[in-house]
Amino acid sequence: MKRAPLHRRETAGTDRPGQPLRRLRLLLIDENPTARTVAARRLSHLDHDVMLAENGHVALGQLLTRPADIILIDMGLVLLPAIATMKKIRSAKLAGKACFVMLTGRLDAQSAVEALDAGADDHVTKPFDFDVLDARLRHLHQRAEQMDMLARNNAELDARIARRAVELGETREALRELQADRARLVSSIQALHDELERLAAQ
Repeated sequence: MKRAPLHRRETAGTDRPGQPLRRLRLLLIDENPTARTVAARRLSHLDHDVMLAENGHVALGQLLTRPADIILIDMGLVLLPAIATMKKIRSAKLAGKACFVMLTGRLDAQSAVEALDAGADDHVTKPFDFDVLDARLRHLHQRAEQMDMLARNNAELDARIARRAVELGETREALRELQADRARLVSSIQALHDELERLAAQ
């Protein structure tokens, strides 16, 4: 039986069953024009919005106006090496929540290790199966969204705890004031009682 195209199949996670998968915004940085063209065509057919950059400097300019969900960087970049490109994008605060995926050669395991050590989120070995690449990119993006949601939930929880701590501090202060008022009232009543006894004894 013929398999349905991956972008038409149902998926779990942030996409609802029976609904088309969300189009991811991809930025591919590769100095090889043929590789860029082929990848752009295939990824577009898989329902992704693809931006292309021939080097890291061009990518920096594109990210100023068009954010990406995933940035794919060929490890063979020469003008601005791949790891340096990733670091520049991050230091310029242009990555946002984007994930970085390094594209490495089949026999270039050392580059993959260096990329991951430098902070890349994943790596893919070329030549790659585009259906498998599509699945990996969607999984990576879904995981990043879940981590972002978890971070937001944690931040909200921290804020609630901080507000509660302030409220409890205010409550303790109000309780101390009430206790002081009570002590003053008891003292006044005792003083009045003593004065009445003194007057009665006269």
